[in-house]
Amino acid sequence: MICVDPRLSVAPMMDWTDRHFRYLIRQISRKVVLYTEMIAAQALVFGNSEKFLSFDRQEHPLILQLGGCDPELLAKACQIAQPFCYDGINLNAGCPSERVRAGRFGAALRTDPALIAECLTAMKENSRVPVSLKTRIALQEMTQDNDGFDDLCQCVSLVRAAGCCDFIIHARKARLKGLSPKENRTIPALNYPLVYRLKETFPQLSITINGDIDSLASAQEHLKYVDGVMMGRSVYASPYLLAQADTKIFCQNTKIVSRQEIINLMLEYLDKNIRQGVRPHLIMRHWLNLFKGCNNAKEWRRTLTQTMFSENFNFKSVAETLNKVISSFEYTDRGL
Repeated sequence: MICVDPRLSVAPMMDWTDRHFRYLIRQISRKVVLYTEMIAAQALVFGNSEKFLSFDRQEHPLILQLGGCDPELLAKACQIAQPFCYDGINLNAGCPSERVRAGRFGAALRTDPALIAECLTAMKENSRVPVSLKTRIALQEMTQDNDGFDDLCQCVSLVRAAGCCDFIIHARKARLKGLSPKENRTIPALNYPLVYRLKETFPQLSITINGDIDSLASAQEHLKYVDGVMMGRSVYASPYLLAQADTKIFCQNTKIVSRQEIINLMLEYLDKNIRQGVRPHLIMRHWLNLFKGCNNAKEWRRTLTQTMFSENFNFKSVAETLNKVISSFEYTDRGL
């Protein structure tokens, strides 16, 4: 287990933060904390745990995020995960999607804070690594007449009593009905000061803020008030914005890796994985936004899309094609 520095992390995102995307991010930053997609505890207990849990050792520090509302199943899931040596386990009590809500976990858990505490107690007792909670400020349905701060404090107090000291707070409420998952990412409005206030109220706890944070400069500003910052969709939309994370956020005197170097590393990873039967597009789809903001970025995306879905995929010719496209670019990796 690696000691996790919470100052900057990449949010767990369904269908996005799979092991291939995480490997890409790890070539850009050595220090940023990574999270798996949310994995249902039931799927681990009754499904193929190797398929769900395996990852490349380069991905450390890496946190496993679980979804569920049954303490017994969550405990078993933690036991199953132990041999895989994650650096922490996180419980999702914030996702408002209909699929998650139907299983009575994610944001739906906030209707019963005592159950959240019970779940985390079971996880903590069956894990050798720290456990944490990711949640929203509150449920809109339960706090229509207030900002939700008291509701959040009640939840945090119960969870702290269960032995959990690490919290990731998406700085807006969630609505279980009437909004799509996309709408729940923008409605209701963000309330960053409320999360700062939570840290002031519980100074002994580790509080990470999440929600529409889209630059390292913004992350640095938030870190004046909380222990950590979690970035999500902005990183997927432009992975290279993390290129200076190790120096600007973690104060490490490390070399910034160029986009060309990242592609060379990822081509080695691609070659290894397609030899093991992995379909190329499952890896290469995560490279589409690597050159975002550069001249000819559209040409990069077009070429990448054509090659990853080629019926006669040949690694050597694909590598030559991609490097030819990159060599035609006019871009700089300085001054990010």
